Amino acid sequence: MKTAELSVFPMGEKNEAYARYFVGESYLNMLSTSDVVIGNVTFEPGCRNNWHIHRAAKGGGQILLCTAGRGWYQEWGKPAQELGPGDVVNIPVSVKHWHGAAKDSWFAHLAVEVPGDETANEWLEAVSDEEYSHLK
Repeated sequence: MKTAELSVFPMGEKNEAYARYFVGESYLNMLSTSDVVIGNVTFEPGCRNNWHIHRAAKGGGQILLCTAGRGWYQEWGKPAQELGPGDVVNIPVSVKHWHGAAKDSWFAHLAVEVPGDETANEWLEAVSDEEYSHLK
């Protein structure tokens, strides 16, 4: 069963706008685009986004609210953390990280952009197949 069938939020369309920052296929359904930006991001098995950093002059960062399936979150220089429904990840400004699905599971989370001044994402290198293959 696809994660989309388990999630309370619709999966959305293929994430074409950000596809170059992902390995594998993802889907995006923007739930809110004013005041607080919230996107429902769904990852096919094995899909993950590139390493990236949320920048801001003041405030900012990101919160992940995991809703379905099994996935991973990793900060640079730290071990990856397994994620599942109900898990919450607070990502501070300027922390290099990535997140995505497990190899054998769809995964969905709400990506909440913490409001701030002069916010921007800095997209970096892909998570290599070698790095990712070590995750169970």
